[in-house]
Amino acid sequence: MRETEILVIGGGPAGIRAAITAAELGAEVLLCERDGWLGGQLIKQTGKFFGREYAGQRGFEICADLLAKLHNTAKIDIWLDCPVLGIYEDGVVSCQKKDRLEKIKPQRMIIATGAAENFLAFAGNDLPGVISAGAAETLMHMSGVVPAQRALMVGAGNIGLTVSYQMIQSGVEVAAVIEAAPQIGGYLVHASKLARTGVPIKTGYTIQEAYGEGKVEGARIMRLDETWRPIPGSEEDIACDAICLAVGLNPLAELCWQAGCQMELIRELSGHVPLTDENLQTTIEGIYVAGDICGPEEATTAMAEGKLAGANAAASLGYDTEQAQAARLAALAELGELRAGPMSARIKTGLDKLREKGAAKHA
Repeated sequence: MRETEILVIGGGPAGIRAAITAAELGAEVLLCERDGWLGGQLIKQTGKFFGREYAGQRGFEICADLLAKLHNTAKIDIWLDCPVLGIYEDGVVSCQKKDRLEKIKPQRMIIATGAAENFLAFAGNDLPGVISAGAAETLMHMSGVVPAQRALMVGAGNIGLTVSYQMIQSGVEVAAVIEAAPQIGGYLVHASKLARTGVPIKTGYTIQEAYGEGKVEGARIMRLDETWRPIPGSEEDIACDAICLAVGLNPLAELCWQAGCQMELIRELSGHVPLTDENLQTTIEGIYVAGDICGPEEATTAMAEGKLAGANAAASLGYDTEQAQAARLAALAELGELRAGPMSARIKTGLDKLREKGAAKHA
């Protein structure tokens, strides 16, 4: 059985930052990642980021910087192609490493498993050519494959807007971006870049069906009224060979459920999320969380939460130095800045609800 002071589950931006922070404070860290590479979504993102630390840098550049720090930080062991299978009552964690079942006994745990893309129910959604926005991004930036000739994007959040722009850069014609809500959900800067290319962004629209002989050849969309009901007679046909879905993310919190953490359904945080204290510790002592598992946000927020969880996990083991306190304060300050804008109002509402539930539990 492998013993370690801190086990970090997930090698995306939150997990990497948590591992670096905890190890820099002196803790021994084991990082487990189910894929054969590190970086999560950052490794395939070409857009420029916000935030005090990485402002103006592209996602893959941030990923390279994080990986350099990770590999140059002592006391970090990395297991790739190593999905974590279970967390048990005695604190033992099982994982699959190559063809073996391995057991790990950590003193502390940071779960940073991220979130998964949602799907959407509509007629014809099983036709080849209906893909997620993340799949389109993977095809373009990791496989060098153009995902379509002409695509319809469903969803005008940050993912839908940025992936639409990336598709245009890759030679794909984007027929339109449709959004069911009466306004876009992403940052105006992303929408403005896309609008300057001439792509229409149609709010108050949904997809009714995809059609084609054996593959996507077009989509039928229609308007929604103020109660989100389809308006008869408002149907429009859009010729396309791909329909990309960017309709939100759902936290991948299965390990938290299995560990016995108290979970709360917070719609503003996109699903069931673990109840945490101000240190990002769950209701199970010694288990911390960071990143999109707490509610999907930007990668910059995930990194700040990773820093906070890593510092707090290390401090709980006795590595409570001035450096740990400085890391905590820096992470909290950055989280405050990142969530200060109007686009974060939904997240702030969700976090307030989570804190209220936590306060009620401990009252």
